[in-house]
Amino acid sequence: MADKPDNSDYFVTMARENTHGRTGSGDLAKAADAASLSALVSRAARAGKGAAPVERWNPPFCGDLDMEIRADGTWFYLGTPIGRMPLVQLFSSVLRKDEDGKAYLVTPVEKVGIRVEDAPFIAVEMAVTGEGEARVLTFRTNVGDVVEAGPDHPIRFEEEPATGGVKPYILVRGRLEALVARSVMYELVDLGEEVEVGGRPMFAVRSKGAVFPVMPMEKLEHSGI
Repeated sequence: MADKPDNSDYFVTMARENTHGRTGSGDLAKAADAASLSALVSRAARAGKGAAPVERWNPPFCGDLDMEIRADGTWFYLGTPIGRMPLVQLFSSVLRKDEDGKAYLVTPVEKVGIRVEDAPFIAVEMAVTGEGEARVLTFRTNVGDVVEAGPDHPIRFEEEPATGGVKPYILVRGRLEALVARSVMYELVDLGEEVEVGGRPMFAVRSKGAVFPVMPMEKLEHSGI
């Protein structure tokens, strides 16, 4: 089994495996357990090498898989939590969200749909460096991604009508976001300041020169923040 010349850290020649009868169209959807599923996925993405270039792959859709990412970031397969973090990290490395808003596990030869209750990742830690416009907010996700909030990785805030508060999300890669954990959210909003955005006073946070509005200042005193 040989790596392709380009992106050799990620690509594996799946077609060659097909000729030996080891994989085939729809194999992901047919996998009986998480271990066999991970064996298939590992042929497309090398564990420990980061995310695979799934945005470049255009395989056929092979059905839905009984896999779900719950709101707390726990991955379930066939109704059972996947307790091994290396497996979760492997699956997350071939995760993609398409224009239809659905999430898929993608290899060079097939893609299968999975369910995501909220965001696929959770931002569990934040580091702050610099001050003012030079401030940089760096987040670590539950699956090991590290991203610096900024123009390429924006933060958005979604209102929670039930609580009057907000839920922050940061873009990790592609269309995949991480929900900022509640404990980290408190650290984040502590950095908030009044910034004029479009002529309107906004409560906002800064990172890498970008401003991310949380809410209008007039709403702040009535919010759950």
